[in-house]
Amino acid sequence: MRLNAKMTKFLTLTGRRIFAGTGRHHSSVTAELIENMDKKSTWDRFYTEASSRTPAFKNFEWFCGFSSVRDFILPLLQTRSHPDALLQVLDMGCGTSALGPSIYRESALPVRVTCADISPVAVRLMQEHVRVEAFRPDNPSSQIDFVELDCTQLDKRFGSNSLDLIVDKGTTDALLRSKEGVGKATLVLKQCLRVLRSSGSLLQFSDEDPDVRLLWLETAVQEQGVPAAGVGVQEVGVLKGVCYYCYQVTPNM
Repeated sequence: MRLNAKMTKFLTLTGRRIFAGTGRHHSSVTAELIENMDKKSTWDRFYTEASSRTPAFKNFEWFCGFSSVRDFILPLLQTRSHPDALLQVLDMGCGTSALGPSIYRESALPVRVTCADISPVAVRLMQEHVRVEAFRPDNPSSQIDFVELDCTQLDKRFGSNSLDLIVDKGTTDALLRSKEGVGKATLVLKQCLRVLRSSGSLLQFSDEDPDVRLLWLETAVQEQGVPAAGVGVQEVGVLKGVCYYCYQVTPNM
């Protein structure tokens, strides 16, 4: 389903955009990233090399930064209030993005943001960065954690129906575009639906065309036996000539 000409082109462009943002132009590393974006070792190498090139920490953003997606995220949190409880948010495949910390800083309602990544290198870099910067949340009750976690195994950390929002900025794209990642992407979606509350949402930010991504999401959701799940899409906008989308999956309509 996903190995057509359009997807092959996506693979190549993704690798070029990633390394264009870091000044890395070695074709061998780019090829490895494209083919093995579902592998822990690939991302450990990527973040180790990225951090070694400069003494100062710099966030690495897949696709776009928080300013481009904040209006898709923060309004959802405003509608999900639990008396005397923190809203549970997962930044899935956080890498060294500023996304999770930005949600933590800007949410007016109290949140517990878990930033999870399969790479312990990325997790360590973010833990050190947050300690140095000493971010202050808009709500003093908010909390943030950085954890090493394989997103195909969310249920090892989170209980069923426990999360209010899962944000996926490029993680599913990395899996779908890797050589052996399609099955893992489907498993991740299954895990998300398991740990989300019935009132919760999964947001996937992607540059994949809606004709491709919606078909995959709708098919995968049906295969998980969640016929009532809703799948929708909104355009985020065009950045540097590339159109980005927000795909929203909700367990219950």
